[in-house]
Amino acid sequence: MALHRLGRDPESPNDNSPTVYLDDETGHYILQGWRVMDPDRLAQLDIPAHETVIEFPRRMMQFFPEVKAHGSGAV
Repeated sequence: MALHRLGRDPESPNDNSPTVYLDDETGHYILQGWRVMDPDRLAQLDIPAHETVIEFPRRMMQFFPEVKAHGSGAV
């Protein structure tokens, strides 16, 4: 398995995160973002114990190949 970095947030200080990766074995995306810690926001979600929730800026959608292929970037 190899992860391929598709893009990092150009507005992130120190070029750290958020980041979009593609797992070449599964075809799944791996997303690095800001962990949602706000209890009010988390209370609105039904999150299984084996999952987590991250916040991911809309501007990062440009790094998904499906969005690039359609050219608009609109969501």
